[in-house]
Amino acid sequence: MKVSRTSCLCPVLLCLCFLEGGYGATHHGQARLISRNHNLTHNHNQTKDGETEVHHRPKRGWIWNQFFVLEEHMGPEAQYVGKLHSNSDKGDGSVRYILSGDGAGTIFIINEVTGDIHATKSLDREKKSHYVLHAQAIDLNTNKPLEPESEFIIKVQDINDNAPKFPDGPFVTSVPEMSEVGTSVFQVTATDADDPTYGNSARVVYSILHGQPYFSVDPKTGIIRTALPNMNREAREHYAVVIQAKDMAGQVGGLSGSTMVNITLTDVNDNPPKFPQKNYQVFVPESAQVGKPVGKIKANDEDVGVNAEIKYSILNPEGASMFSISTDKDTKEGIISLRKPLNYEKKRQYTLHIVAENTHLDPRFSYLGTFKDDATLKITVGDVNEPPVFSMDYYIMDVYENAQIGTEVGAVTAHDPDSKNSPVRYFIERDEKGEGYFNIESVSGVIRTTQLLDREDIPWHNITVMATEEVQNCCG
Repeated sequence: MKVSRTSCLCPVLLCLCFLEGGYGATHHGQARLISRNHNLTHNHNQTKDGETEVHHRPKRGWIWNQFFVLEEHMGPEAQYVGKLHSNSDKGDGSVRYILSGDGAGTIFIINEVTGDIHATKSLDREKKSHYVLHAQAIDLNTNKPLEPESEFIIKVQDINDNAPKFPDGPFVTSVPEMSEVGTSVFQVTATDADDPTYGNSARVVYSILHGQPYFSVDPKTGIIRTALPNMNREAREHYAVVIQAKDMAGQVGGLSGSTMVNITLTDVNDNPPKFPQKNYQVFVPESAQVGKPVGKIKANDEDVGVNAEIKYSILNPEGASMFSISTDKDTKEGIISLRKPLNYEKKRQYTLHIVAENTHLDPRFSYLGTFKDDATLKITVGDVNEPPVFSMDYYIMDVYENAQIGTEVGAVTAHDPDSKNSPVRYFIERDEKGEGYFNIESVSGVIRTTQLLDREDIPWHNITVMATEEVQNCCG
């Protein structure tokens, strides 16, 4: 078989031709079949009448290319595909054309007399891109084929009927804050179901619909990059970037699809710790226990995670000898604890010079200065009303037996250790029996006998003397 737009030369050949009025190799999506040159050998022999007799000897071996039919054809009539034609067809109806194979009789029909092929249904290239069919011409007089059955392909010609898609979107990604302009953030890839080998239907160009001027996208690769310098997480952390993919190489009339890329700026250590104020005060009673927290101080850091970790230190020796400071991992506060007991009467105030500094430094931002800050904390020691203190821990006194009642045995003394030095009053703590051999003067602390003493009966007396502050009235 062959394709021809001229009259066929060999009467025994079946030709598959396009009509001049049909779809040729045009932008309408039709293309004609091209065959190998059909070599004919012409032998010229003289007849006895002197006429030359021409013998045509065909050489077989056709190579069939594709027919093309436009997909998504929505016209009112069936779409013309092409024409089967035999050279022996004299137009007298003696030749019958037969079509078989993919879609023959359902999708593709043939006029058995003329050999015209039409597509009766709208085809979708993305579902089936080509159809393999077989063509044959039968002599109705002998019911025999005029030549062997031939195979050919009808290829569905692509149109731009599929928009680009991002099958995996939306996307989530991140990039460090303060990144240089042009830092690669993420790559998006759109797919287009149209034919990538034909025209620009599947040639995608990327653009950014939302997210400028912070980010840009490479129109060919879909790589998203930073577009502004010094993007600060502390000023803005999240960005919703919308990327569009448009086919037809971005030309007018192309189809498009879009996706969202949620970009988060991750933290770097570009902020030093800062105390909200330079001077602090705290009140600590002198009764505070050693090793226990007595106050706290906090420096703020706008960074997060390890970039916001802070170490506190007490710089001046006097403050460091009396107090220690540590960092609370959860609150990032500096917790101040007592190293030694406090004594209001000896020292009533301490000054601590405290420094807060980051533990994880980033050398890229050393130009911003030292990542530390300092503050002053004044600790005021509070007076606690302490009980009177005796001049001795215990007293030993002697007295003769049978001494007269009211004999002075001795005296005790105590004083108020507080700064107000309140007057002290004394009394003897009685035991359960309530028997008292001695009495004490409340103001002077002098102890006297109240009964006659007998050494042989009781050789030793233990008494407990209590001292208490005298309550001073505020009003007369």
